[in-house]
Amino acid sequence: MYNLRPKMIHTTHSIRVRYAETDPMKYVYYGNYAEYFEVGRVELFRSIGISYDEIENQGIWLPVSEYKIKYIRPALYDQKLEIHTYVKKIPGVRIEFEYEIYNEEHIKITEASTTLFFLDAETNKVIKCPDFLMELIEANWNKTIDSGL
Repeated sequence: MYNLRPKMIHTTHSIRVRYAETDPMKYVYYGNYAEYFEVGRVELFRSIGISYDEIENQGIWLPVSEYKIKYIRPALYDQKLEIHTYVKKIPGVRIEFEYEIYNEEHIKITEASTTLFFLDAETNKVIKCPDFLMELIEANWNKTIDSGL
């Protein structure tokens, strides 16, 4: 019998929309979504046992090379949002993140993806995913983690 369940890492993290993140209509300003996705990535790494700071202290930078977003509905001031962050492919020289944001009514309001690459901070060269990070990714493959608010 085959296991057809997709393999991935999936985390959720909740945030509340702050007034400073909104435009005059009290909609989240479109540029602020990139910060929400950064929160999702940071919390995904933390949930598998490593912080962004620890990755950087190991001499690895993770610059964003691609960013794609689809706005479905607006996020509004003071709404609690749930950010779902996924890694669905084992990384090579790139790591791809997918995101979904849901509002308090559990309606999907945004979907997006980012691609980051691994950069050696000392040589400024693109490298494959470092072993210390790959071990954590593989150890946490096929887990769903709720990191809360």
